[in-house]
Amino acid sequence: MARLRCSRSTQRALTLGGIVLLILSIVALTHFIGGGPSSPLPSSVPEDDEPAWFEDVTDAWGFNFVHDPGPLGTYFTPQSMGSGAAVLDFDGDGLLDIYMLNFGGPTSKSVNRLFRQISPGKFQDVTEGSGLGVPGYSHGVAIGDVNNDGLPDVLLTQFDGIKLFLNQGGGKFAEIPAAESGLTNVSWGMSAAFLDYDRDGWLDLVVINYLDFDPTMVCWSLTGVRDYCGPKNFKPVSSKLFHNLGRTPAEPGKPPGVRFKDVSFEAGIGRIPGAGLGVVCADFHAGIKGEKWPDIFVANDGNPNRLWINKKDGTFVDEGSSRGVAYTSMGKAYAGMGVAVGDMNNDGLLDLYVTHLGVETNNLWVQGPPGQFHDRTVEAGLTALKWRGTGWGTVMADFNHDGWLDISIANGRVFRGGDAQNTGMGYWETYAEKNQVLANDGTGKFRDISTSNKAVCGYWNVARGLVCADFDNDGAMDLLVASLGGKAHLFRNVAPKRGHWLKVRAIDPRLNRDAYGAEIRVKVDGKEKFRLINPAESYLCSGAPIAHFGLGSADKYESLRVAWPDGLLEVFPGGPADRPLILKRGEGVPP
Repeated sequence: MARLRCSRSTQRALTLGGIVLLILSIVALTHFIGGGPSSPLPSSVPEDDEPAWFEDVTDAWGFNFVHDPGPLGTYFTPQSMGSGAAVLDFDGDGLLDIYMLNFGGPTSKSVNRLFRQISPGKFQDVTEGSGLGVPGYSHGVAIGDVNNDGLPDVLLTQFDGIKLFLNQGGGKFAEIPAAESGLTNVSWGMSAAFLDYDRDGWLDLVVINYLDFDPTMVCWSLTGVRDYCGPKNFKPVSSKLFHNLGRTPAEPGKPPGVRFKDVSFEAGIGRIPGAGLGVVCADFHAGIKGEKWPDIFVANDGNPNRLWINKKDGTFVDEGSSRGVAYTSMGKAYAGMGVAVGDMNNDGLLDLYVTHLGVETNNLWVQGPPGQFHDRTVEAGLTALKWRGTGWGTVMADFNHDGWLDISIANGRVFRGGDAQNTGMGYWETYAEKNQVLANDGTGKFRDISTSNKAVCGYWNVARGLVCADFDNDGAMDLLVASLGGKAHLFRNVAPKRGHWLKVRAIDPRLNRDAYGAEIRVKVDGKEKFRLINPAESYLCSGAPIAHFGLGSADKYESLRVAWPDGLLEVFPGGPADRPLILKRGEGVPP
């Protein structure tokens, strides 16, 4: 074998390069294990003079929730993963209500809280007597009408199981025991989503499981201080898929029940472990005109992401690698946590934005051609942000109604060593970071406007869940941030000079519920904009099953085209902008 020879200058260069790589590796390791800053210090970033897009209305709207993370100082790793939130109109009055989760434990006095919106922008705690005020190690929540009775039901994921609550009407929910529902999950469940994967009209359930946690494991930071354990200390586990078998007979005075069957292994999803945290369900491979069958994208923590492609026979195959979303453009499996889904470039195809650790980057995968994704993080300007954070919840929404989807990110560390000082946050200060808002400029790039949005991005928090919805029914998308061990915040959209808008709800009268998986395309000035109906996205959260469109300067739209979940295509007539619409299957015309 030939021996490699180098000049002294080359040797010095290689040695210097090795030292630089070693330093960078140590810095990255320090970030991952718990030391070092995760960003340029946010307080040192030059401020913008742009008008703010959001204002904090938490107190003004009567929304009062402080997350209970359970006992501090135990470094119980599931505690560090936080809890999510959901919006739902549980009483059918047209106003979105809020369900907040706690993590105090099964014997805690702290329970999950239900807030009813009694008038636009006014909330009231109605937990007492609702049936949803349960304690536990609560992580995630999914909303869906599982028995097709016209009332949204609640699925709760906890560290030690899952719970299903059927909506009884009148503001009452009843927990259905696992022996009756068939919903048993002994693994550590995180995000969950409803989808009708076999298109039989009943909402099925996917629960994303995380790690095989060992509570006896003790972990330390590089500085020798006790800290939460990272995911590499435990084995990943596979997720669960439950097939909805339909209604069970109703008892006197009660709505019909429901029964699920665990089909995880037969479907393929239960065969491969993955350390999953975030999930979204949509048709990711058929394109604009293809037949609609929902696929499942899972963001994995330190493992390749999964894109479970629906084979239309009850089975799924992971094609994440071949379709370009398993790894970043660097060939890395980052710490995938939250997922935002949307058509960021208005080409009619869904794109994916996934949050990661602050030492990494959040990544944007752009779809095109149909079914193929490309990491366009750098090209989209998403590496040149004013600061980095460890991202969790994330959403895509058109906040200023210019016709292009913007991005918001909820940040908070999982390891010690943050920049926050003198915040009064006590135990959580070392984990605190600031959130971010990114504006889509319409050219395929994003602009960081965090410093001009102090309400959302100017305070320190250990954020986890993020929900986007039009809470006050003014047509603009607001934000809800759920923080670990801290106060939840509501932010009203006050973006100036907003364009026109349209909100679309899609109902299937045969099923008596929202059409999860429906694709809505609105034609404006001869061009289409695309939105998906499915509230499960972000991290541990559920939003509203409503397609929201910013229309820019257009005060009317030409038509609406709907691809219903069962494959039916219909077109609905145009009309004036700035209004909510309800589209019903069967009332449109063929395209």
